[in-house]
Amino acid sequence: MENKQNVILITAGASGIGCAIARHFWSRNYNVHVCDIDSSAIDRLLEEIPEITATCADVTCLEDVDRVFEDITKLYGGLNIVVNNVGIAGPTAAVENISPEQWNHTINVDLNSIFYVTRKAVPMLKASAGCMINMSSNAGLFGCPLRSPYTAAKWAIIGLTKTWAMELGAYGVRVNALCPGSVEGPRIDKVIDLDAQARDLSSEAVREMYLNQNSLGVFVDAQNIAQTAYFLCSPAAQHITGQALPIDGHTETLSS
Repeated sequence: MENKQNVILITAGASGIGCAIARHFWSRNYNVHVCDIDSSAIDRLLEEIPEITATCADVTCLEDVDRVFEDITKLYGGLNIVVNNVGIAGPTAAVENISPEQWNHTINVDLNSIFYVTRKAVPMLKASAGCMINMSSNAGLFGCPLRSPYTAAKWAIIGLTKTWAMELGAYGVRVNALCPGSVEGPRIDKVIDLDAQARDLSSEAVREMYLNQNSLGVFVDAQNIAQTAYFLCSPAAQHITGQALPIDGHTETLSS
């Protein structure tokens, strides 16, 4: 899959993990289309790599999702890979202190949006015998205290990944999930700060707790996630589907 005919869509692709994936695939001669709710992040990415194309869209909105696929059809006429990367951390609180509004918002962003995008992507992936990558989390493999809606969504993503692998295997479409641990950057910094407030601890103490949760004692680098996504979409992984692959230094526990 090393020619410019291949097209990848990455949701939330203008910053963080999504942007790392976009850059990695672009550097390997893919046509890259990102969608993102942050127009300024899109502008920064396109200023850096003008060959990347983009749609400013909120993938919790059906009309915006339709517009993303209208743009892809006009620009490229097809799709080989979709990376369902959109996600938010959601509230950090005991379950009894999470409001229904917080719950619904997190589930809408982290889970419903993946369905909205996938239902539009699948006909194109069937036509190209393409690949799907769904961004879960090591929280989708463990329980995660104080993160109920996020954890619920990430467990559900793994179930959908296995289900869609079963549905789409006959069409040559492979579907896998990535389960990163804590990823170095501003998002985990915010999560740590909120967790520290909820536990009445210092941010430094909570950061040390997080580092001690995996065997390597590390936070993950977004570039490594991008490299793994590329591998899963390559011929080297042609028989890998329905899997939830941790990229987390081997999480031993998410409890503390």
